[in-house]
Amino acid sequence: MTSLKQIIDAYSARGFTIRHILADMQFECLRKGLECEGIMLNTTAQDKHVPEVERYICTKKERACAKINTLPFEKYPQCLIVEIIYNTVFWLNCFLHKDGMHSTLSPRTIVTGTTINYDKH
Repeated sequence: MTSLKQIIDAYSARGFTIRHILADMQFECLRKGLECEGIMLNTTAQDKHVPEVERYICTKKERACAKINTLPFEKYPQCLIVEIIYNTVFWLNCFLHKDGMHSTLSPRTIVTGTTINYDKH
């Protein structure tokens, strides 16, 4: 609940109000806490997943595998794998999504209020 509260606060700081959360059944234990916050939790059936989230996870895995396959190593340190995933998510969130919630702002800009610096990044 603490981590979810941090995410809710990050969105609230940018002026968003979270009213609904789509989640897997494993988040069911948070229902009462979220109801106290005025948030409706919509969980999937047992052994089912949220399709939009699953597709995004597959996209991240595909991009990370593509990066890993370009490296000349047989084994990778854990910190390298973490940074590859971080880099993958960073770049996916830097650009507009075709079906995104805004026509001119990237997900990163919507949540953090910052844009990428093309000279730096």
